[in-house]
Amino acid sequence: MNIETRLVPTFADIEAAARRVHGVAVRTPLINSPALDDRLGAHVFLKAETLQRMGSFKFRGAYNKCSSIPQEKRAAGVVAYSSGNHAQGVAAAAKLLGMPAVIVMPADAPRPKRERTAALGAEVVLYDRDTEDRAGIAKKIMQDRGATLVPPFDDPFIIAGQGTAGLEIVDDLAKLGLKPDLAVIGASGGGLAAGISLAMKTRVPETVFYTAEPEDFDDTLRSFKSGQRETNARMSGTICDALMTERPGELTFPITSKLIGQGVTASDAEVGKAVAYAFHELKLVVEPGGAIGLAALLAGKLDVKGKVVVGVLSGGNIDPELFCRLIAD
Repeated sequence: MNIETRLVPTFADIEAAARRVHGVAVRTPLINSPALDDRLGAHVFLKAETLQRMGSFKFRGAYNKCSSIPQEKRAAGVVAYSSGNHAQGVAAAAKLLGMPAVIVMPADAPRPKRERTAALGAEVVLYDRDTEDRAGIAKKIMQDRGATLVPPFDDPFIIAGQGTAGLEIVDDLAKLGLKPDLAVIGASGGGLAAGISLAMKTRVPETVFYTAEPEDFDDTLRSFKSGQRETNARMSGTICDALMTERPGELTFPITSKLIGQGVTASDAEVGKAVAYAFHELKLVVEPGGAIGLAALLAGKLDVKGKVVVGVLSGGNIDPELFCRLIAD
């Protein structure tokens, strides 16, 4: 691991990332729905990263990391591994910065994610997530080509980039004269949860955070309870394809365990209902992994009565066939 990836990001790093992505990343809206407020008895705001460039928060961290690569190293390009959203974020960032990109993706990643990654000019290398090591494949590509690795979460530039969403949340609430009481953030490797909690806790220390994960893929929650990084027993078996990382990150976990330390889970059925609710009531297309926080809220997993609540809709890149099935159920 490069020494750079061992550095713990700071709030100043998030502020620097905000300057770097300004005018490139979309400042996504913080959406409030009276219907959702009435249903939950709370003042609920959803950060719509579904409307971010490439349909996911991942572009923020990818662009922050790629733009930090020295000019003399850019010709060798970048390599990343991802089930889809990070893949598209890195491919888009590399294209904007004129760098070649190789993306290692699981063969079972949703077709639209694979196709859009390739359409951005990236070279896509497929692997079997149950039998092959994506990090090992990426490492060999790095060695062969001299490319720079852009990790999905365990990197200070990635975490700081994701944290820019947290700055926007606090600023947009402040414009309404509000402060967040509670925030729920989906967790896979933990880059988004680490970045947003660092940004928001610095600005509004009293904010209480929860991670949200699919049932049976709750490595972050189990890690919070045990105090060490726990591993998921398997790498497939949930509709939340974006949330199937093996374990929390080495760099992200110390941050989330300190700033968050608690979480909830949602079943695939509950997530499916959240995807449908987002479409029918909010008029938003949200992928299952991106709807995990909303699913936890709708299922009553958290006591939010009377509170100012923030949920992050982290991505909207869903397979069309799955989407049609979920919104019809």
